[in-house]
Amino acid sequence: MKKIAAVLMVLAFAGVATAYAEEWTNVALVDHHCMSKVKSDPDTHPTSCLIQCAKSGYGILTTEGKWLKFDKAGNEKALAALKETTKTDHIRVNVTGTLKNDTIDVTELTIP
Repeated sequence: MKKIAAVLMVLAFAGVATAYAEEWTNVALVDHHCMSKVKSDPDTHPTSCLIQCAKSGYGILTTEGKWLKFDKAGNEKALAALKETTKTDHIRVNVTGTLKNDTIDVTELTIP
């Protein structure tokens, strides 16, 4: 009986942890260094510049115009996806993660 109760508690906590995961779909990927320059039209931001400015960190520009930065794992996933894409600009991403203040702890990132 104690084992069943323990398993149920673990499952309950797991459900709570995943309930806070959020998704952002088809949002502009922007590096911190160029954010102010490209905010009005992020789709013109070239992939080459995104890769060059990787050390400044990445984030997304939401449809409301707010910039949300990525955690370390998100920055690594973004750079890897940028290096694999054949797109030269108009970099949009789909992101799954947990938002903490203005930082997304990224669990998944793809360039569709």
